[in-house]
This record gives sequence, structure tokens and C-alpha cells, in this order.
Amino acid sequence: MVGGISRTVQRDGYRFDIGGHRFFSKVERVDHFWHEILTPDEFLTRPRSSRIYYRGKFFDYPLKPVNALRSLGFIEAVRCALSFVWVRVRPPKDQTTLEGYIAANYGWRLYEHFFKTYNEKVWAVSASEISADWGAQRIKGMSLWSALWEPLRARFAGARKNKAEQVTSLIEEFQYPKYGPGMMWERCRDLVEAAGSKVIMETPVIAIRHDGGRAVSVIAQTDGGATEYAADHVISSMPFSTLLRSMDPPVPHAVQQAADDLGFRDFLSVALVVPADKVPWTDNWIYIHAPEVKTMRVQNFGSWSPFMVRDGRNVLGLEYTVSEGDEWWTASDEELIERGKAELESLGLMNARDVEAGYVVRMPKAYPLYDQTYAANVEVLRKWLVENAPNVHPVGRNGMHKYNNQDHSMYTAMLTVENIVEDAGHDIWSVNVEEEYHEEKASSSGRSGTGRDAPVLPKRQ
Repeated sequence: MVGGISRTVQRDGYRFDIGGHRFFSKVERVDHFWHEILTPDEFLTRPRSSRIYYRGKFFDYPLKPVNALRSLGFIEAVRCALSFVWVRVRPPKDQTTLEGYIAANYGWRLYEHFFKTYNEKVWAVSASEISADWGAQRIKGMSLWSALWEPLRARFAGARKNKAEQVTSLIEEFQYPKYGPGMMWERCRDLVEAAGSKVIMETPVIAIRHDGGRAVSVIAQTDGGATEYAADHVISSMPFSTLLRSMDPPVPHAVQQAADDLGFRDFLSVALVVPADKVPWTDNWIYIHAPEVKTMRVQNFGSWSPFMVRDGRNVLGLEYTVSEGDEWWTASDEELIERGKAELESLGLMNARDVEAGYVVRMPKAYPLYDQTYAANVEVLRKWLVENAPNVHPVGRNGMHKYNNQDHSMYTAMLTVENIVEDAGHDIWSVNVEEEYHEEKASSSGRSGTGRDAPVLPKRQ
């Protein structure tokens, strides 16, 4: 399917995404490209709306301490306030971890309520093993006091921030293709074909042949055989590790090891069809912080666009980060649908009996993993390509093993084309290394940051 992780899946007249994709970018060229591909009437302007769901209540996201404390109740609010005072007196000893960083800024009780469970669901490691840089990007480096002061400061300031100053995760509205982001890439495919080029689907690349310091052809599996396509340049968005494994002749052992050492988190979505009047909330998605269920987020596709659903029905997408081959990944679709229905009911969001149909979508390698050796491994692969096949160009999130947004992934491809056609000399590896994209301007570790990064995780076998 075109679109990769930004595709839109279609089942029985319903459309749903692999995660949610807001169309908002500070990269003007990307924004212009979106509007070159789709007409104004094919975009909807949608309000940004997402909240945390915890203990049967909705909480503002990004977290607003006044709202959170009020919703937790008076006694627990007092406990959270005392907990924050306590960390002023006895701050966590290690604030280089996500756990220590958030506890120091919000107190241990708010950390336990609103930060611990969700991050551990996504990354499958303890928050005490995740880098503090992740927190610095995600929660603006706020303390409880600054979070209380910020809305007052903004109200007195009066003027809205311009687009270049907005923090991407805090935008108030965004554009969205009426039939989902996949509509964009389906249109791109149609335009490419109309221009006389061929788009070949369901045709895995099995080898990239290189000779004399350049790639010379791509070999693809077709109908049980193999077809070889001569190539002046190869642009690849397949996983970076898979690209290097595909080289023929094979890469040296050390490069192969570096490729094999790159890891991913995989993703699956359980999409459940329910009566529209049973979904009273209008959020695009809600974050699930309840530790008793595995789902980390619930998409509300009718809120993204009414054109995604039909016949007085809505589709809720329960999202799970998993590992390919584990018990969730290998479970049957029927079993996963039943688990999803049970989780919705246990959360109090929906009665299982109201679910009319269900679908499962598995997305391998959705999140490139950043561990202590990933940067060195990526550098090994980059260096080998530069020295042995410089006309092979990795682009995009998986292609570069870089946790980019949709717009930055597109931008790497745009600049790559200019490098090929115009010899422009762009460094695509610097795309997204923009301090203004940080929630907090500087990284406490000094690591060169990206606007949307992944946490550095402990090494796993």
C-alpha cells in the first residue's frame, strides 16, 4: 500500500489510520506540496483535541495541573501538592532518567498518575531506564509552578503565537485530508502514473546489485520469479537495516552486524465499529494511562473526519505497541478484537455488546528504537554507503532509522531529489535537527536533538 505508516486502511467502507497524522508543518515547502497535491476542498480544518483518560475521568493533554488536581479530588490533590513540595526538599538523586526528571518537576505522585504507565506501555521498559531528554521534549521542561503560570502569562500577553513559534505538539488546529492521510499518497500515485511512470505494488526488493562503487540495478520478486531493473540512483524508504542486508555482493560482516543490531517497536491497531451516539467525546484520540489495560491510545476516527465513517457509525482504534512475534502480534484477529472489546468495557468507555464489527491492522517496524549503540550502528551503515554505493539514498523514518515526523520524512526525500537532479549537496541527515522544534530548547545531555525524537533505551538482547 502507498503511504507507509501514513497510509489509510479501508475495510467495508470504513477508513482508519495507523496512528493519527495531523497535517501541520513548519517546513513551508512541505506544506505547499500538500496543497499542490490536494485541492482546498479536500482538506478539513480540525480542532486539536486530545485528553488523558484515567480512573474513569478525562484530563487535559498536555497536562494542566489545575485541571488534573481538580479532577483527582481534593484529598489526592493535596497529596500531589505535598509530593511536589517534598521533591523541592529532597529532589531525586538521578535526574538524567525520565523518572527522575519528571518527578523533580512534578512530584512523585503526579509522575505515578500521568507519566509512568503510558511511557512504559509504549517503550516496554521502566521509566527509570529512559533518558531524561525524552521528557524534556515531551513536557516542555515545565515544573508544576511554570505549568500553572504559563496559561496566565499567555492570557495577559493576548496575541496568538505565529506558526513559526508554535510548539508542534501544542497546536490548536490542523488540516486533515477528508478521507485520511492515505488520500494524499493515493493521489500522488495517480499523478506519478499519469505522468508516464510505473508504480509496482506487492513486489519486494530482494537485492540491490552494486559494482565499481555504485549501485547498478535493483532486483525485485515478481510472480515467483525475479526482475532486474537497471538503476542510475536508488531512493529507499525500506528499513535501513534491510537496505544494507539487500546489497549484492553482501556487505562486510561488521556492517552486517551493525544492521542486525538496529531494533524496532511494532504496532497493531484494533479498529472497532460502534454506534456514533455511543461515543460522546469529540477528541481525536485519548491517551490511556490505566495500567490494567494494554492499549495505550484510542483513536476516534469520526472526530478526525466524518468521511472516515458511515451510516451513523463510528470507528474507535485501540493502539498497541508490541514486538513482532510476541503473544499480541501472533494472536488471531478474532482474539484481538475480543481483547479490544473487553478493554473498552473495563475502562468504562463502551459496552462490549455495542461493538458491531472489528478489524486488525499490524504495522511492523513502526518505531525505530534508539538504544545506546544505535547512533554508532547508523553511522557504520551511512559510511559504508558513502564509500561503496553513494547513489543509494535512504530517506524517511525507517529508511534513515530516524524518528521523524511525517513532514520531515517527506522533506528528506525532497532534498534527496535535488541532490540527484541538481547536485545540491543537501545534508539530509540534518533535517529535523532544529532547536525550535524542541519543547525545551537545549538537551541536558548535549545530544543533538530532533524535533520529534525517540528516547534512548537500555540495550536488550
